[in-house]
Amino acid sequence: EFAIAYDKLIYTLRPTHFGGCVNQTTTPAVFDGHNDALLKLFRAGGVSAAEKFVAGMDGAIDAQKARAGGFGGGFFAVYVPSPVDLEVKFEEMTKPKYDLPLPSAIDWPEAQAVVMAQSAILFELERMGALRVCRNAADIRAALADGIIAAIYHIEGAEAIDPDLHTLDTLYQAGLRSIGPVWSRPTIFGEGVPFRYPATGDIGNGLTEAGVRLVKRCNQLGIMIDLSHLNTAGFWDVARHSDAPLVATHSNVNAICPHSRNLTDDQLAAIRDSDGMVGLNFAVAFLRDDGRMVPEVPLEQMLRHLDHLITHLGEDRVGMGSDYDGAIVPQDVTTCADLPNLREAMAAHGYDDALMTKLCHGNWLRVLEKSWGE
Repeated sequence: EFAIAYDKLIYTLRPTHFGGCVNQTTTPAVFDGHNDALLKLFRAGGVSAAEKFVAGMDGAIDAQKARAGGFGGGFFAVYVPSPVDLEVKFEEMTKPKYDLPLPSAIDWPEAQAVVMAQSAILFELERMGALRVCRNAADIRAALADGIIAAIYHIEGAEAIDPDLHTLDTLYQAGLRSIGPVWSRPTIFGEGVPFRYPATGDIGNGLTEAGVRLVKRCNQLGIMIDLSHLNTAGFWDVARHSDAPLVATHSNVNAICPHSRNLTDDQLAAIRDSDGMVGLNFAVAFLRDDGRMVPEVPLEQMLRHLDHLITHLGEDRVGMGSDYDGAIVPQDVTTCADLPNLREAMAAHGYDDALMTKLCHGNWLRVLEKSWGE
């Protein structure tokens, strides 16, 4: 309760973060569970493209849009892309039913090279003063108070981690604080889910022996384990072997949108019982009842998912996990500059100030403190 009050105080008393005046549509600040801005910069030229993040770029997140929309930061994902034709993929996902094949596994040397390159972009952005890499919750609070984007170094898909976990230990020292054992393709640690509608994530085998070792080492180090993209068997294996809260950084409700990427009510109950958290994914295919990848999604549909998550998890275990720069999102929240539209809809829906603060960033701070053993 003190933390939530502290966060609200910051954004009442520090108007400079929003250009010199308090704008109620940009408060409370949004701390977000997932974005792919580093991938976008990687494809735009790597470290040399970092200046575009500061000056403004074609995409969902940059420094200017963050300031305009009250985007306080979040999980900046390092992700090794598969050679997939995105136009074909997105076209297939506009159909009433689809089942995209899993991409092939990626070899460790190839993955390591990409992870190092994208990590270098993150630290170049920090060097430039565009964001601050946060290694504990106090760092996040300080960055939010200072009006600097608070970034968690996150890896989505653990292809770059060796079986002996030496890479994990090294990247932890560099600032890694969150990892997903898989993206939607197999790794030596487990299996992900394909993009399939309608479906649950009950597809394939669970964690390997290496996956169990990864979970236990993450617990020891204080690295949060991200369950988004894990299949059902892998989810329950993490629940069995982890002593940390269960967290899905960017996933939605299977009971509303029966997509393989979304969580069943049984999984939500396990997350609740672990005192974990779910970040609402803005990707339209995981929001729409029909699972189609088309941007015509009213904000009310996002609120339906939020209501369901709050009902099944409690109001302390729900936040945002936009997937900005990695997905097609609703037309009213195309970039983080549009986040005021979502705040206004949430307020009109009846969420009071305390709940708004929890959903926008307070709950992430709570679960990160617990996950990191603070």
